[in-house]
Amino acid sequence: MHEPTGLLAELVSIDSVNPDLVAGGAGEAAIADFCGAWLRGRGFEVHRLERRPGRPSLAAVAHGTGGGRSLMLNGHLDTVSLAGHTLRPRIADGRMYGRGTFDMKGGIAAMMTAAARATARGPLRGDVVLALVADEEYASAGTEEVLDSFTADAAIVTEPSHLQLTLAHKGFAWFDVQVLGRAAHGSRPDLGIDAIARAGHFLVALEELGRRLAQGPGHRLLGTGTVHASVIQGGEEPSTYPASCRITVERRTVPGESVTDAERELAAVLDQLAVNIPDFTYELTRGVHRDPFEADAEAPIVRTLARHAELALGYPPSIRAEPFWTDCALLDRAGIPSVLFGVDGEGAHADTEYVDLASLDRLTDILTGTIIEFCS
Repeated sequence: MHEPTGLLAELVSIDSVNPDLVAGGAGEAAIADFCGAWLRGRGFEVHRLERRPGRPSLAAVAHGTGGGRSLMLNGHLDTVSLAGHTLRPRIADGRMYGRGTFDMKGGIAAMMTAAARATARGPLRGDVVLALVADEEYASAGTEEVLDSFTADAAIVTEPSHLQLTLAHKGFAWFDVQVLGRAAHGSRPDLGIDAIARAGHFLVALEELGRRLAQGPGHRLLGTGTVHASVIQGGEEPSTYPASCRITVERRTVPGESVTDAERELAAVLDQLAVNIPDFTYELTRGVHRDPFEADAEAPIVRTLARHAELALGYPPSIRAEPFWTDCALLDRAGIPSVLFGVDGEGAHADTEYVDLASLDRLTDILTGTIIEFCS
């Protein structure tokens, strides 16, 4: 019988730090090699997708006999910085400690084990597709690459969720606001326009926008959207009036809000400052943005997963939403009904990270039952 704890220990021992987050990070090549070999040995047809050299994703398929629904299980291979963690996982008090145990090699181990168990019983009618993707921690290029070639009738993303059904999460949009001034010698205020001082007016207005959002109507699970300034750069030297000040703004969106809405919101704030503040000029640039996500609570995959979760847990799983973004939104945008469900534990991106091993076993059982029922 395949068991997920040993597999998780092997996954954690493989360095897969995202090099877009940490210069010199190992990337996903070694862990993709390991997972590919493991899955081939269990009868899966493994496709290695590597549009960006050294950053592979895998799509591993167990083909069905036909006439059944296909199911994709999605999880990311990359981690954030090791940040003092070693590559030797440690087990104590029913927990496994180590980078990636919770976010999200625990989910990877559970879905690989569950898929192997489910297909070992004999061919299902529908295909089972494991998407083991690169780069989720930075730009989600891996899931985008998989979706260029593979689809399914439904998907489960095994990001950690404390064994609770996650039916929604926020999106995000990044904007650069460049407030423009005029460079001049520090002794000549008559010639200079201080871009940093004018940017201060924008920061105050941005804080007020955040208060208005917090007081507005919110999503039933996620509450309201948020906005904050995350990076500021400006000035050349102490004796010069700064010609520009650049502020990076992050807007977290809820279902019903779009990046276009967020951009118009910021532009309205900036336009009002241009009317009220002498010599206030700006440039607004849209950057990376991702949509929010909301699942249909009555979708077949949600109802099937909820039923098997209740069987394993002894009670109906809690319904939750997450403030952070996940690849569920990309799957949903591609027309694949999706839900997020994963292990219990703590410490995503933190100095101490662990997975509850009992939850890892339960997740594996829940996924196994879900695969068998959904794809039969």
